[in-house]
Order: sequence, then C-alpha cells, then structure tokens
Amino acid sequence: MKSYLASLMILAAATLAGCGTPPTATKNDVEELSLALQSLDTGVDPGEARRAAEIAYSYSAQLAKQYDVTTSPIIHNTLVNSGVKARGVCVHYAEDMQARLNQENFQTLSMLRAIAEPKSDFRIDHSTAVIAANGDGIYDGIVLDPWRYGGKLYWSATTEDPRYDWEPRLEVLRRKYERRMVKEAAAGS
Repeated sequence: MKSYLASLMILAAATLAGCGTPPTATKNDVEELSLALQSLDTGVDPGEARRAAEIAYSYSAQLAKQYDVTTSPIIHNTLVNSGVKARGVCVHYAEDMQARLNQENFQTLSMLRAIAEPKSDFRIDHSTAVIAANGDGIYDGIVLDPWRYGGKLYWSATTEDPRYDWEPRLEVLRRKYERRMVKEAAAGS
C-alpha cells in the first residue's frame, strides 16, 4: 500500500511539474564560458576552450534529452531512485560530462570531479564535473553543472559557487569511508 501511495505521489508531482522546455544556449553563453576557460591559465589554448564550452552546453542539453528530463531535478531524482527513470541524478551528469569532454583529449585542459556534502540534514551530496587548466586542481577550475537546472548548464569558478562548497571527489569519498568504518567499529563494540 505504501509503495502504491508513493507511486501516486510521484506521478502527481511529475504531472504538476509539467514538461520542461529543452535547454538552449546562446552564442553569448558559449563565448562567456570560453573566455572564462581561457582565463584559467595563459597556457590554455583558445581553440580548446571554445570547443570545451560548445560541448559543455550542447552535451548538457543532450543529456537532459537522453535522460528524459521533464520535471525539476529533485523530482527527476525521485523518479530515478524509485526506478521509474534509468538515469539523470547529478552523479550521472558528472560522469557523463567528464567522459564526453575527456574524449576530446585536450592538451591544455583537464576534467576533474567534485562533491559538495550537504549543509543541512534535508539535502544530499551533489556531484559535478570540473574543468581546469592542465595540472590544476578543482579549486582553480570551473564547475560544469548540468544537473542543477535540469540540463541547462550552470557554471562558475569552483570557489565562487554560491550554493555548494566543492571538494575533490576522492577526499569526500575517503572521509565518508572513514566515518562509516568508525560507525561500524562502534556498533561492533
């Protein structure tokens, strides 16, 4: 009965949210991101920066279509987590964006991953791709977050994102593992 009610609530929420419009980027959007990428380091190739910006915008929209995003990101997460939809939570966007941009074999740019742990009990971890000048870390890079607005690319300098405090993915995963081990050890005592 509970699963039936949960399914009805999900269906109602999805219906009320309506169909989303496909995300689009203007030439200005792409140019701004391209310039931001070029400003990461004097060694960033302008052609690579432009190509990365074009791909980041177009692939964000492509992923939203591929994931069949028709609702807000939170509702879409619920649909994925309940098995109604196959993909489209933030980690999927981050993995797929990183993989797609890595296909370009950039020589002056590199793809990284970041996670922001929740600031309150009501939020969940958020994953994203970060693009940086070759050899730099996430704190010197730019967040590429297509999940936040359901396929419309959000980007900012990693340290200037007003919503999330990003950390290197492996550091967060290591910390979570250590916390889990402490809890398991305490439970076994």
